Amino acid sequence: MNRVTPDSWSDLRGMTAARIALGRSGGSLPTAELLDFGLAHARARDAVKAPFDVQKLLADLQSAGLSSLVLRSAVENRDDYLRRPDWGRRLSESSRQQLVATASLGPFDLCCAISDGLSSRATDHAIAVLAPLHVLLMSEGWRIAPIAVVPFGRVAIQDEIGEYLGATLSLMLLGERPGLGSPDSLGAYFVHHPRVGKSDADRNCVSNIRPAGLPPAAAVATLHYLLNAARTRGISGVTLKDERLLAARDPSTERARFRANP
Repeated sequence: MNRVTPDSWSDLRGMTAARIALGRSGGSLPTAELLDFGLAHARARDAVKAPFDVQKLLADLQSAGLSSLVLRSAVENRDDYLRRPDWGRRLSESSRQQLVATASLGPFDLCCAISDGLSSRATDHAIAVLAPLHVLLMSEGWRIAPIAVVPFGRVAIQDEIGEYLGATLSLMLLGERPGLGSPDSLGAYFVHHPRVGKSDADRNCVSNIRPAGLPPAAAVATLHYLLNAARTRGISGVTLKDERLLAARDPSTERARFRANP
C-alpha cells in the first residue's frame, strides 16, 4: 500500500533539479525524500572538507599545455580558512616575491588563478574552462600570465595577484559554497584593473559551472565575450553586462513588438 500522498506539481519534477513536489507521508516528508536530502547535505559537507589535490591539477594543466605556478594565501589549514576569510584574501610574503619575479615576463592582459575555495571538487571543471578559453584569447593576441594555483584562496586574492603582475584583467576560478545538490559548482570571477581594495561591485561572476549546471563550453563562450568587452571598454562589475542577446535582436522587430504591447 502506498502511504505517500502525491503533490499536485509532480509533473514538473522532470523539468528541474529543485526539490519540489516531494509529496508527504502523513505530516512528514516521505522516507525516500528525507534520505535523499540527508545524502545531499552530506555531500555538501564533504565538498567543504575534502582536500585539494594540487599536484593533480598541476599535472592536468601541464597536459593541457598551460604553464602554471603555485602560490600560497596567508592560510595554513582548512580550519583557519573557514574561520578567517580575510586571511584567504591575502598572499603569503613568499608568494608576493614570486609574483614580482613573474611580472618581469609581462606585460600581461590577463592573469588567471584557480583555488579550491569552498569545494575542491569544483576544480575538476577548471581545465575544461581555462584550456579552450586560453586558446581563444591567445589566438586574438592576448598576453596571458602563467596560471596561479592557490590553495585556500578567496575571491579577492585575485586583486593582489593581478596588481603584482601588472595585469589588465584578473580571472579567478574557485569552488563555490556547495548547495544541496550542487557540491561541485565552480565560479569564475574577473575584475578589470585589479588592485587591493576592489569591491564585489567591481567584479563579474559566471556561476554554477558544472555539467549539471552551466556547461563548461557555455561558460567559456560567456567569459570570452565578457573579457573582450571588459578589455575594450576598460570596465568590469555592475557597469558591464552580457549584451549578446540584445545585439542579436532586430531593432525593427523590437519596435513593432513594443507598438503592439505598449
